[in-house]
Amino acid sequence: MAQAFEANAQQALLASRAEQALQLARQLGADSAEVGASVDQGVGVSVRLGEVETVELSRDQGIAVTVYVGQRKGSASSTDAGAESIRATVEKALSIARYTGEDPAAGLAEAELMARELPDLKVHYPWKLSTEEATAIALECERAGRDCPGITKSDGASLSTGEGVRVYANSHGFLGTQKGSRHSLSCMLIAEDDKGMQRDYDYTSARDPQALRSPGAVGEEAARRTLRRLGAQRPKTGSFPVLFDPMLASGLVGHLMGALAGGALYREASFLCDRLGTPLFPAWFNLEERPMEVGAAASSPFDGEGVQTRNNRFIVDGQVASYMLSSYSARRLSMQTTGNAGGARNLRLAAPLRSFEDLLKEMDRGVWVTELMGQGVNGVTGDYSRGAAGFWIEDGQIQYPVEEFTIAGNLNTMFSGLVAVGNDSDTRGSIHTGSWLVDSMTVAGD
Repeated sequence: MAQAFEANAQQALLASRAEQALQLARQLGADSAEVGASVDQGVGVSVRLGEVETVELSRDQGIAVTVYVGQRKGSASSTDAGAESIRATVEKALSIARYTGEDPAAGLAEAELMARELPDLKVHYPWKLSTEEATAIALECERAGRDCPGITKSDGASLSTGEGVRVYANSHGFLGTQKGSRHSLSCMLIAEDDKGMQRDYDYTSARDPQALRSPGAVGEEAARRTLRRLGAQRPKTGSFPVLFDPMLASGLVGHLMGALAGGALYREASFLCDRLGTPLFPAWFNLEERPMEVGAAASSPFDGEGVQTRNNRFIVDGQVASYMLSSYSARRLSMQTTGNAGGARNLRLAAPLRSFEDLLKEMDRGVWVTELMGQGVNGVTGDYSRGAAGFWIEDGQIQYPVEEFTIAGNLNTMFSGLVAVGNDSDTRGSIHTGSWLVDSMTVAGD
């Protein structure tokens, strides 16, 4: 079993090291500085065919220092948080700053924006699990899947549990700390018929181990998802409606947020440049983040620069209402930070929701996509082309599994052509959404 992780003691230690680094940066000539420090510990177990494959005990720590000399910036990091290493890291950051060019947008976020509300968001739930207990859970999960008729092989089951502490501090006098945990269990299985082998998986993930689904439920769902893929064939070629599974719909939200990110915008590498206030989705679609949601996957009262996080409405009544900005990208765009250094936190859709059966009836004839492969997304133009697998839909009913085809379109037209969102929301990650039905995409199969 891993050594005890005393989160409160680690929190105090990291805070002390961060303050030490800031003080040293001032003494050595920095006009301002910021420090991030973290420590994480976890246990990971994987099993396959009833045998233990790997057991991993991990403990990682690090400290990163950024200094500003005028408008010159230097950054350095170390995995050793001892006093000598902290000094060497600060000196290295200062050395880099003195040789870099001036950047008018460089600097800390404004002092008046620093977080003042630092509530406990209930994101730390330690799981005191021995490696023997973790192994037993993983074996139970795989066994439940392998016991399902039709399952012939297994790619194994894995359990991971971890907790950590992070600290951010800067020269404004801000110091924020947060404890967190993450636990997950997954299983991947294989089935075979005269047309070949198929594999699929299922997983459960949560901050609180009590919120995880049971090992048996995960294994059985992995088996169900695997077996339903047997007998797959290639679909017809043409333009058809496409229904994205919730896991894949969250990826579409991810592409949207990448295009709304300040870094892409000031580099003019986004298809959403100069799109504030313009329609992108149907008028019934809204998207916001809720970073202060208690117990959620990405909750935090402060962003990566110490700025107070807030609810941001990115899409309002189908229109682009806000970009996703850090203080640096905001300065480059002559705008204000949205408290999104480090990305968006807890994205939630507000839209009329329909049942999965209603979505199938609405699409009538097309493809329900349950797996995507490859990259194939151009953030500059919005062009979208991915390998896919799923199921052919005819007369609003699932007919047979399909594979070895591509779907193609453009994110602009895919977003504007969103017909409906399902009530089958996937809540395992920081993006909560159900299935997305897009009116038409190019399907290239036979």
